[in-house]
Amino acid sequence: MNAVALRWLHRNLFAKPFDAALSLVVIPALAWAAYASLHWVLVEARWEVIGGSLKVLMVGIYPADQIWRAWFSAATLCAMFGAGLGLAMRPGLVALTAVASVAVLIAATVAAVIGAGAGVLAAGSAALGLAAWSGVHHSTRAQRLVLPGLFAGVAAIFVVLSAPGFEVWGGLLLSIVLTITVSILSVPFGILLALGRQSRIASLRLIATAYIETMRSVPLILVVYWIWIIVPLLAPDTAVPSLLRGMAGYALFFAAYVAEYVRSGLQAVPKGQIEAARSLGMGTWTLNLDIVLPQALRVVVPSLVGQILDIFNGATLVFIIGLTDFLRAGQMILADPQNGGRTYEIYVFLFAVYFAIGGAITYASRRLEAHLARGSR
Repeated sequence: MNAVALRWLHRNLFAKPFDAALSLVVIPALAWAAYASLHWVLVEARWEVIGGSLKVLMVGIYPADQIWRAWFSAATLCAMFGAGLGLAMRPGLVALTAVASVAVLIAATVAAVIGAGAGVLAAGSAALGLAAWSGVHHSTRAQRLVLPGLFAGVAAIFVVLSAPGFEVWGGLLLSIVLTITVSILSVPFGILLALGRQSRIASLRLIATAYIETMRSVPLILVVYWIWIIVPLLAPDTAVPSLLRGMAGYALFFAAYVAEYVRSGLQAVPKGQIEAARSLGMGTWTLNLDIVLPQALRVVVPSLVGQILDIFNGATLVFIIGLTDFLRAGQMILADPQNGGRTYEIYVFLFAVYFAIGGAITYASRRLEAHLARGSR
């Protein structure tokens, strides 16, 4: 084992004089940085500010007497996450560990915020998600129920959380719900745009192309702010909540990127199949729904999953329309003079949560891509 380790070190770190000199500088610097960071986390940092502000970080200013609605939403998200991974992964210890780790993290966070009862509820939902994840691989019926179940879960979260009003949504819960909702809404609109851009009808093709190129040429913050302003002008007698207007802006923006992903998938479909279907008299819609789209979406699904990470990271921009997302909740805590000296603790916690969620999405995307690559052989 020692000989193997020495050969690896020589081959990767000390193969050439320059590599050896660089390794002798970089390795001690990294070791010192790791030690200093670990010492600060374990000894110097005062993490009680996180425990005292966890409710604000998780749910923002959501009413305390209605917090059970956040319990239900967290439980539903756990189950959706576990079941959704069943579409991307094969049974295995690595995948099971990833799902269990995220489920335990969410359950522990909820338990710390609102009590042990909610923690038990979240843990139970995580178990339900794991069961669904396992069953997806052994039951065709389970596979058919996953996507309707995800839609039903999002709808249930909206119905339950909306009772106190959309304006009190906040924290990490707002960021996750916004990410899931925008991801679902942007896909069908993006598919229609991609088909429109490939259409034989010149006017439809021109409109779809103009929309896609316009959205891809402007920043997300401008689109969200513009939709937030324009909706009250178009419907002055209708009070549309800021959250819904913001979600509409996000969905309209990311639909353009979905359209480009789908268009690349459409170009990957062999033209011979399309010509054969047309020679048999198959209509345009039947051709797209039965032959073209299933193959195109199979190619671009990993890219669509990866876009979820872009939506989640972009959720921080909702502060411009008065909403309190996860990052904004941390800034609200630091605005309190009592917490003014705890800047590092707050931002390190925010970084850790963003990194954990982003890492889970990235891992799921890579596993899904590998799974689809194996299935295409």
